[in-house]
Amino acid sequence: MRPRIGTDESQLQVMLSVRGPHKTTNPYVVKLADSIRDHGVSVRYFNWNTALFGRYDLIHIHWPEVMIRRDGALAQAAARARFAMLMTRLQFTKTPIVRTAHNVRAHESGSRIEGILLRWCDRRTRTWIVLNESSAVPSGRDRVLIPHGDYVEWFTGYPKAASVPGRIVSFGLIRPYKGTEVLLESFAHVASGDASLRIVGKPSTDELRTVVESAAGRDSRISAVLEYVDDSTLALEITAAQLVVLPYQNMHNSGALLLALSLERPVLVPDTAITRALADEVGAGWVHLYAGALTATALEVALAAPAPARSPDLSARAWPRLALAHIDAYRDAVGRADLERVDQRRPS
Repeated sequence: MRPRIGTDESQLQVMLSVRGPHKTTNPYVVKLADSIRDHGVSVRYFNWNTALFGRYDLIHIHWPEVMIRRDGALAQAAARARFAMLMTRLQFTKTPIVRTAHNVRAHESGSRIEGILLRWCDRRTRTWIVLNESSAVPSGRDRVLIPHGDYVEWFTGYPKAASVPGRIVSFGLIRPYKGTEVLLESFAHVASGDASLRIVGKPSTDELRTVVESAAGRDSRISAVLEYVDDSTLALEITAAQLVVLPYQNMHNSGALLLALSLERPVLVPDTAITRALADEVGAGWVHLYAGALTATALEVALAAPAPARSPDLSARAWPRLALAHIDAYRDAVGRADLERVDQRRPS
């Protein structure tokens, strides 16, 4: 008989869908893994051998498209085949999938075959973890709200810079949906004498790299570090800002926003139900909102705003609390799977 999860007979074993921990592993996943381990749960980062042939009680999937996409036709075909084998194994063994809905959809669209595989994963997902109240999940599935955690502890040991008056910083992987081109165009019309713009992050395309480099060449107030930077450098770049700007075209959940707030820098973001709720949560002066397209006026108004009176309130995003909420979701998913296995073995 399979030991009952949640007793001393068996330790809950969780497989994450993300490789690591490496220097490029998303800190959100690392903090999640470390926090869950602190409560006695066994957590493994992803590798295909364990995923296909090893033992674990559930798989927690983040960004499933990353598991499929590869450069080169052969590598992509192999990744798709492995993913299909994984879905088959999970279906056959009734191993539950717990999925964090980081985005409404993948940031870049994929092929028809990728869409088929991702929909298969959606159908197999037992529990959806959403990061905010506005996230919808497929009908008939469990929905658990667990907010995005902070990065305060993650950056505690890194040196910080003094805020440079007038400096705007935008950071992270530069992708088409993040609105970097609009930010550059709007900043060109900012009249404030001490304003400057710093772009930090690796462009996802050569075209985006050219756009940023051309803007910096035309305007001496614009500078850029167009490459992946380590956490120590990132902490210095962000804390040198007076204002962080994240002009995403479709902002749903943003780790970058929480990262900036964790380093106590005000942020300018699009006005959505999610960002309005966050502005209310963390306190006055930390989250500035703009409606419609980003403009020079929106940048100037945010720069002119007084500094917040106190640190942002991120108490609802402390990792010990979030880890316990994840473990509860895991145990519930595994418990339901165990009941299904028992029901399947009963004679009709």
